[in-house]
Amino acid sequence: QVQLVESGGGLVQPGGSLRLACAASGSIVSISTMAWYRQAPGKQRELVASITVRGRANFADSVKGRVTISRDNTQNTMYLQMDSLKPEATAVYYCNAVHPSQRNYWGQGTQVTVSS
Repeated sequence: QVQLVESGGGLVQPGGSLRLACAASGSIVSISTMAWYRQAPGKQRELVASITVRGRANFADSVKGRVTISRDNTQNTMYLQMDSLKPEATAVYYCNAVHPSQRNYWGQGTQVTVSS
């Protein structure tokens, strides 16, 4: 059973930074397209960033230039570095893995709150 566990969320002031981590069971990180999504209250879940097995990254227009996505296959972990955070980034952030079989896996989410 694949498990994805997010960590690193919390309360940060506008302009601050956070680094989220997604730890996976097994070696799914090295063989899957990995992504971060977020869902703000009353809104649909949206893609923040994704990274392919070959390391190609894709970012939502709203976060370009302020977010970095990376993966450590040896640690079965994916990261999301978020800088210059804005209040509108407040949301629950979810880790996602798309296995080569096209099966989707999701983590439980970690809360990010950007507020002064």
